[in-house]
Amino acid sequence: MQLGIRLHDVNASLPSEKQTLEERAKTAREEGFSCVHLAYSKVIPGYTFDNCALTEGLARYTRRVFEKQELDVAVLGCYLNLAHPDPEKLKEIQSRYYGNIRVASVLGASVVGTETGAPNAQYRTDANTHSKEALETFIRGLAPVVECAEKYGVSMAIEPVWKHIVYSPERARIVLDAIASPNLRIIFDPVNLLCIENMDRREEIFGRTIELLKEDIAVVHLKDFVPEGNDLKSIAAGTGMMDYRQILSFMKHSKPYIQATLENTVNENAVQSRMYLEKLYAEV
Repeated sequence: MQLGIRLHDVNASLPSEKQTLEERAKTAREEGFSCVHLAYSKVIPGYTFDNCALTEGLARYTRRVFEKQELDVAVLGCYLNLAHPDPEKLKEIQSRYYGNIRVASVLGASVVGTETGAPNAQYRTDANTHSKEALETFIRGLAPVVECAEKYGVSMAIEPVWKHIVYSPERARIVLDAIASPNLRIIFDPVNLLCIENMDRREEIFGRTIELLKEDIAVVHLKDFVPEGNDLKSIAAGTGMMDYRQILSFMKHSKPYIQATLENTVNENAVQSRMYLEKLYAEV
């Protein structure tokens, strides 16, 4: 596997001069990572990164920064609500995706990643989030984005999350089959499929995800969790309750050289988390 990290987690606690794109990329490479999850708005302050800002020049500049450090962009993140109920706002959101797809085509990002939203303007889990109607709304919002990705030769990847519309591998399979595009892929974040109610069935859930989505998984997110009240708290891999052997075995034997990015690390544990996962990977 090719292990990477969310770029905005790199140097996050250091002074601002160490939080530039260049300095974060340099540190990521020094810490032994080969790829990154890039969210422009979280690493270049002062811009909203709407369609206007997402230029080919930005993509070329970013590409030079990462090539200097021998880093790939595993995921170009655009985590907005494609199920927004306001048609005008939805068009604006879709235009942000079009811009990210354009940048990804020049940057050489493996996928443009997105979560799957909620059927309200607040992007908040409500009583309708897991409904059939919400799923249909999301599919309608996603379809033109995937069509744009096809034109640019870019892959879109949806990330199932328990709190969002696509909350299970079964729902993800419905979306993949409905869109029916080779340019639509999956980001597999095991912890994001969990909640307090199902965390004790996590091995079953992960197995079902692999069974249903294995051919479509393009990138894996690696983190850990602990219960906190009525919710789960995400923390660095190797510091919580996760047993990653099932997932790492799938990656090792079915997904050669797959990119996997760490999440929820801090400066003090990013390298430790990487080494923990590499040791497990060697053993499975």
